[in-house]
Amino acid sequence: MDYGKFKYESAVKARESRKNQTQTIVKEIKLRPKIDPHDYGTKKGHVERFLKAGDKVKVTIMFRGREQSRPELGFRLLQRLAGDVEELGFVESQPKQDGRNMIMVIGPHRKKSEATRAHPTPASPNNRVVPSPRAADAAPKEVPEPVDSEPAADEAAVPGPA
Repeated sequence: MDYGKFKYESAVKARESRKNQTQTIVKEIKLRPKIDPHDYGTKKGHVERFLKAGDKVKVTIMFRGREQSRPELGFRLLQRLAGDVEELGFVESQPKQDGRNMIMVIGPHRKKSEATRAHPTPASPNNRVVPSPRAADAAPKEVPEPVDSEPAADEAAVPGPA
């Protein structure tokens, strides 16, 4: 067997296996126990975007001062977030207290490669160009020519100036 051929084939196999791999990225969102409803909605939107992209999300709740004596508030907030995004992901690690922080990891239902295939890129052949309505208005239109016919009865009955 030719050693050069063997070396080339092994390099091709390694290249193919690297092409099919995806990097697992963990994004982090930080919250506080006393979060405003609008701010919660914004953070939840970020978590949904990360999960749709196929990334894991590490949700951290930071406790300060007297908030440390009420960890159940943070636990309830994490459970609420997990319930809100359950159609996009699942809880990989349950909420646990780590010093001043409470941490939970949410993983996507789909893998990253499946998530990228679900959202086609603009260069994808699946995307089609739809003409804008303005372009349709600017295009010349074919208008049928009027057909010459005898004048209507009303026009013949109207007396003209004599």
